[in-house]
Amino acid sequence: MGYFSCCCGLSGPWEVFWVCFTRRMKPSVHGPAIPVGVDVQVESLDSISEVDMDFTMTLYLRHYWKDERLSFTSSTNKSMTFDGRLVKKIWVPDVFFVHSKRSFIHDTTTDNIMLRVFPDGHVLYSLRVTVTAACNMDFSRFPLDSQTCSLELESYAYTDEDLMLYWKSGDESLSIDDRISLSQFLIQKFHTTSRLAFYSSTGWYNRLYINFTLRRHIFFFLLQTYFPATLMVMLSWVSFWIDRRAVPARVSLGITTVLTMSTIITGVNASMPRVSYIKAVDIYLWVSFVFVFLSVLEYAAVNYLSTVQDRRERKMRERVRSQSLPCTCGISQTRTMTMLDGTYSEADTNSLAGYTEEPIVPEEVQADMHEVSDKPDHMVVHLSVSSESTTTKKKKSLRTLNIIQNTHAIDKYSRMIFPGSYIFFNLIYWSVYC
Repeated sequence: MGYFSCCCGLSGPWEVFWVCFTRRMKPSVHGPAIPVGVDVQVESLDSISEVDMDFTMTLYLRHYWKDERLSFTSSTNKSMTFDGRLVKKIWVPDVFFVHSKRSFIHDTTTDNIMLRVFPDGHVLYSLRVTVTAACNMDFSRFPLDSQTCSLELESYAYTDEDLMLYWKSGDESLSIDDRISLSQFLIQKFHTTSRLAFYSSTGWYNRLYINFTLRRHIFFFLLQTYFPATLMVMLSWVSFWIDRRAVPARVSLGITTVLTMSTIITGVNASMPRVSYIKAVDIYLWVSFVFVFLSVLEYAAVNYLSTVQDRRERKMRERVRSQSLPCTCGISQTRTMTMLDGTYSEADTNSLAGYTEEPIVPEEVQADMHEVSDKPDHMVVHLSVSSESTTTKKKKSLRTLNIIQNTHAIDKYSRMIFPGSYIFFNLIYWSVYC
């Protein structure tokens, strides 16, 4: 029990220094590597941060080793338990967390440290720690991803020749609370591994790993991202059923869906790190954005072709009027004949050469003329003269451009092509990432 006595009362300052110094040296300084067993009980997995790419864990870290300098005689063979004040007076393993960003030992209401010494010199050293450590995450399949993180333990000063760090009971050295749960992740498994780590300037060190795999819950992202994006794409298809002449309705609908998709994309990326590769959610959102944007372009094409079609029809009407031959031919009987949209050859028109050409007179005026005039009755003939070859060419050109000029057909085809393509994309997407 002299080991636990204070350094005070010794004969000289050098002896005081030496005794106090040797207490803090590892057992068997010049002997083989001292084995230090470790086991961990995970109390909670507090948070997973995608932006900072780290995790926070609270755990009980326990060390086991033998220091014969701490052995004592006991008739009951019972151990002695001490608090954290004795830890500063004896040697304990200098284990630290590799790649940790922040860590601390809980100190409410006192330091959460326990030291238990057995009569044969075996020591149990336990402390309650919260640590935030880095985790290299791969978001290429986000949010349909699984992440594997690890907490690494290692001696800071002692190489594998001085201290042999190992898991005390293999995989059973790691235990977790069954009540641990995360809002966005499902904890699939915890397991332990160990290996040697090399540093060029200091040598080889034993390193212990606490590995755990997390699978992300997809339901939250279905409600917040995928479902709204799908609704926006379906809403953009409504414009295909709106009359092409309702310009304000179709334009406002297209702009609204485009802006909504932009807001969804911005919101998703705001909560993610700025990675340089494409994520699974990016593929879905940007393809949805392209579908929405194409629906706006579809109406732009319909509107343009409608304008071109109206212009062509106007020109054709003017050309028909310019080619028409109005004439009035005197006949012996009272009758009026109107011939519209006919196609005549030059021989037909020459057969009317004997008639007297006069300006066309409206029917109301003709009625008045019949009442006040005793002249012979007239037959009014309205002829549209065109060659057969010209008519054939027009029919062929109209048949060729029928689909392009018929804007109703473009909307009709879009009603089938857009939904069919989007459904096909969804089948491929979910089959690849699920």
